[in-house]
Amino acid sequence: MRLQGKVVLITGSGSGIGKSTALLFAAEGASVIVNDLDEAKGNETVGEIKEKGGEAFFIRADVTDPASVEAMVNEALGQYGQIDVLFNNAGISGVGMLHEIEPDAWDKVMSINIRGVYMASKYVLPHMMERKAGNIINMSSCIAEIGLARRASYSATKGAVLALTKSMQVDYAPYNIRVNALLPGTILTPFVEKYLKESYDDPEAAIAAIKTRQLSGELGRPEDVAQAALFLASDESKFMMGSPLYIDGGVVFGKNA
Repeated sequence: MRLQGKVVLITGSGSGIGKSTALLFAAEGASVIVNDLDEAKGNETVGEIKEKGGEAFFIRADVTDPASVEAMVNEALGQYGQIDVLFNNAGISGVGMLHEIEPDAWDKVMSINIRGVYMASKYVLPHMMERKAGNIINMSSCIAEIGLARRASYSATKGAVLALTKSMQVDYAPYNIRVNALLPGTILTPFVEKYLKESYDDPEAAIAAIKTRQLSGELGRPEDVAQAALFLASDESKFMMGSPLYIDGGVVFGKNA
């Protein structure tokens, strides 16, 4: 029970990596605040946790809206009295070369992927500062470290999240708050599967091509990232501060011949 007694807020935890992380954290003893815009999916995550004997609570909130996020944090504190870990997981993808992206599409990716991290952190941090204890995990991506075709908006946000993580760590270290980032490679989530089916005539061929980017020769699974998030959320990573943690199957530091 590596998270026994801890309260964890996970944004975007109705599906994919967020859901897998919520299930794992609950199994490790955490009380999990599940957040998502999709109420049905969020409650489904909570239901699965409770079926297995875990503790969870769903709050619907838009991570880009200050009033919504502030209300979520206040409700979470009212329910559990504390937030020990914030996992800024909510995010969307963006596809296209820069000149192809319409301003509204650009702004949407920026708003959810960067503003969402800022907003949730802004309202949770004063509570952590008062307690002089806290742990924040930000979802970046290995794309922050490499160039990848037709991912201009997405890569811009994930690079920003990594830089923000380092800056936050400097500011909040005096309050005994740790801030680290996860940098996954391509993870086979329901979102990615949907994107592949809608964007390619031959989704299987697309998956095969993506696999060649990773030395592992396989796509990652949500559970792979959840295990890394568990390490960062636990006291086992207490000497990690402002660090990127790669779960990318060898994309960044490897190259196939």
